[in-house]
Amino acid sequence: MEDIIFSRIYVIRKHKVMVDFDLASLYEVETKILKQAVRRNIDRFPSDFMFRLTNAEWNSLRSQFVTLENGRGKHSKYLPFAFTEQGVAMLSSVLNSNRAVAVNIQIMRLFVKMRQLIAGYSDLLKKIEKIEKDQMGSNQDIVSIYKIIKELLEPSIKDRPPIGFKIKKE
Repeated sequence: MEDIIFSRIYVIRKHKVMVDFDLASLYEVETKILKQAVRRNIDRFPSDFMFRLTNAEWNSLRSQFVTLENGRGKHSKYLPFAFTEQGVAMLSSVLNSNRAVAVNIQIMRLFVKMRQLIAGYSDLLKKIEKIEKDQMGSNQDIVSIYKIIKELLEPSIKDRPPIGFKIKKE
């Protein structure tokens, strides 16, 4: 079930969302029943919980589907709603069924898991950036050490007379 839910989470407008027909399928209700319940409780769904997709977003999303069913009544004539994590959580209170509650629990756990993975990646990215910065400092230190060693091996004043006793040649 986790794989099915994960495959139905999309990133739209920089939000991880699920669309109404996918949620209806998971809840085992018709999409129009889900939409009707949302419209009856629209005050529970502010714009950061739910938004309607634009034509461009919908066409882009549809292009990701491998197969589309043909036939009359197979596609909604209205643009779908996209629900953010908070919107999905609110759906469980609107759809008052055991199935909706059970599916919502799984969805919420998956969203939390995704957040933890993303946090883990950001921690890893910060560590890599720190190592790169440390390496840059180390490289500069190595260059400085190399210059000092080179100066020690090759005296900077080459035309200087040698130091020591001079024996006069007769």
